[in-house]
Amino acid sequence: MSTLPSVNATAAPMIAALVERADALRVGVAHMEDGTRIVDAGIDHRGGIEAGLLIARICMAGLGDVALRNNPVFPNWPWQVEVRTSQPVLACLGSQYAGWSLSFDAPEKFNALGSGPARALAIREPLFEELGYRDRAGSTCLVLETDHHPPAALAEKVSRDCGVAPERVTLVLTPTGSLAGVVQIASRVVEVALHKAHELGFPLDSIVDGAGSTPLPPPIDDPLIAMGRTNDTILFGGQVHLFVSCEDEAAEDLARRLPGSSSKDYGRPFAEVFRDYGYDFFRIDPMLFSPARVAVTALGSGRTFHGGRLDGEALERSFGGGA
Repeated sequence: MSTLPSVNATAAPMIAALVERADALRVGVAHMEDGTRIVDAGIDHRGGIEAGLLIARICMAGLGDVALRNNPVFPNWPWQVEVRTSQPVLACLGSQYAGWSLSFDAPEKFNALGSGPARALAIREPLFEELGYRDRAGSTCLVLETDHHPPAALAEKVSRDCGVAPERVTLVLTPTGSLAGVVQIASRVVEVALHKAHELGFPLDSIVDGAGSTPLPPPIDDPLIAMGRTNDTILFGGQVHLFVSCEDEAAEDLARRLPGSSSKDYGRPFAEVFRDYGYDFFRIDPMLFSPARVAVTALGSGRTFHGGRLDGEALERSFGGGA
């Protein structure tokens, strides 16, 4: 992937736009003592859907389009997040995937997963060795799914691991249940398909293009319910179409195995599953995290294979109620 663009360079104009339009987007911009820039999109500042769309594009390093469209499938939830990218592996796995785990105990406990182009500078995940990709840049951005401001130690670590001066680092904060948060998490509908395809052993270099959509989850302050809804929108309402360069048999097998319904944990709202496993992510079947319905088109033959199904009742239980 050495001929591919710099994810930090392609994201930079959108980061600049987020900061320049801060007032209109209802986000706050501040700086930590070391100069690290903080963009608050839902903690002390309201944020909103438009901010979430822009943050989602930043997560994809500007290599994908994210938009809000009318949803004709679920009448009670009339809006859906639509995503498309002609660089699905780099945009989704090389940037958008929330694969950088950041945990600190002092001065108080802080845990968050980081996504966005900074991951491709830090290379803290084995995934990048498989992708064969490493970026070089003088400025960067990391998006954190959190409802707390990060400690100074986190900013120091991001700067150090990325090899970027603190004043050239931007941290974007998006609580799970905020307006911006539900948009940017729902925009991962194609990313979760790519991640599961990788887990299934499907060759990533065979995935040429991708598009997907999922209903916009209603925001809520309760972190557990918010996490449930942002997972359930993809599990029960997400649709993804992948265009692949492989034999028909491989495309058909991918369509069969990719949907979340292939998991033993499928069928109940995610918050219930999470609770029943003692709030331990690692006990949940990893095959659960994938879209409800998929189409896989083999570019050689032009044949399209389908798998999975949408589940409006399960989505209604999740969106309409609590944990």
